[in-house]
Amino acid sequence: MPNPAMSLKEKNNIWTVIGASSAGTMIEWYDFYIFGSLATIISHNYFPKDDERVSLLLTLATFATGFVIRPFGALFFGRIGDIVGRKYTFLVTLLIMGGATALIGLLPTYDSIGILAPILLLVLRLLQGLALGGEYGGAVIYVAEHSPNDRRGFFTSFIQTTATLGLFVSLGVILITRFAIGEVAFAEWGWRIPFLLSTILVILSYYIRRKLHESPVFEELKASGLASTSPIRDSFVNPENRRTVLIALIGATMGQGVVWYTGQFYALYYLQTVLKVDFVLANYIVAAALFLCTPFFILFGSLSDTIGRKKIMMTGCLIAALSYIPLYKAMTAASGFNPENPLMPLHELNILLLILVVFIQVIFVTMVYGPIAAFLAEQFPTRIRYTSMSLPYHIGNGVFGGLVPLIGTYMVSRTENMYAGLYYPIAIALITFVVGGIYIKEPKAHARMTR
Repeated sequence: MPNPAMSLKEKNNIWTVIGASSAGTMIEWYDFYIFGSLATIISHNYFPKDDERVSLLLTLATFATGFVIRPFGALFFGRIGDIVGRKYTFLVTLLIMGGATALIGLLPTYDSIGILAPILLLVLRLLQGLALGGEYGGAVIYVAEHSPNDRRGFFTSFIQTTATLGLFVSLGVILITRFAIGEVAFAEWGWRIPFLLSTILVILSYYIRRKLHESPVFEELKASGLASTSPIRDSFVNPENRRTVLIALIGATMGQGVVWYTGQFYALYYLQTVLKVDFVLANYIVAAALFLCTPFFILFGSLSDTIGRKKIMMTGCLIAALSYIPLYKAMTAASGFNPENPLMPLHELNILLLILVVFIQVIFVTMVYGPIAAFLAEQFPTRIRYTSMSLPYHIGNGVFGGLVPLIGTYMVSRTENMYAGLYYPIAIALITFVVGGIYIKEPKAHARMTR
């Protein structure tokens, strides 16, 4: 049965929890994605300039390492979160992320220190990935464990907006900084400002989060003496829980990850590197689409409380897989790019149509991403929830999804087929649709979280 109506005090408390958790998580996503948003500029500063395409691929590979390392962060910080607590863990990850991001803003370039520059850049990117591997799961679980059973999808969907908002804010800060100081100054030194700005944001978020209390569900578990002393073993050695982890990965987060990164990051790279749309204009187009789509995370999260998480997520994966090639052909036509003569300057650029096409792709993102936080939190018991849900999320989202820009850019470069970069996300989304459609079982309506 649904929980009784929340008291005014409980409502105020849940909005405080959501506000503090979302602000910190948005800042961590901002830190994580500012690197990707500036990939084309970073490639010029931290890798040899002999071949622009190779430099960009090396930058995207460095960007991807932050995704690949996220599952290790999920294991490391997930264990701490299940033993020590949710609040402590996402305070630590916030500080690590903020420190690594600020140091990227201070890092000398390849021209100054040679090969040491990309090596240090890689180390800092790995620290970012480790931190994010622990942050997201903690924030989602913290909100989920404060939420009433019948509105968990709605409340956790606010955390789901933070990834897109983080990307949106990163694009906004980049555009404002570039406009304020000029294109030449931005390319020379101004690109560091968005990284350094993170320091102020992290300090503010840390101050807000320090005032939060531990999750009541976790406190009750610890008081009962039933908390896990070995969450990694309990999560992955137990056959039943291991099966749930694999289904969550292959049947949900893997597809969600590729849809997320295709609709947002790959769309940006495709505009810049394939269609040769101006850097600033490409960022405006993607930023406008992200802004317009943000409310849909909450819409689909709330809708999942009524009709179920599975239906919405699987529909998003299927529609995305079937639509990508037609949508990217529409982007090509709207950009004025001529595939027969790639060197010809762009003509008849239809900005509104480009925003619309990216908007449609991000709608798919909101369908698969809006409900998935509540879905994952409900799959696992409290005593191992942080560890169990963080690993499939960060493998699916971080590895399968995070590799989309690198694999897509490489496939286009290798085959000289403009649409070859879409084959990978299409295949993964279809696999998730089939596996999730068969093996995911919707929990009973408004199920109480188990210990």
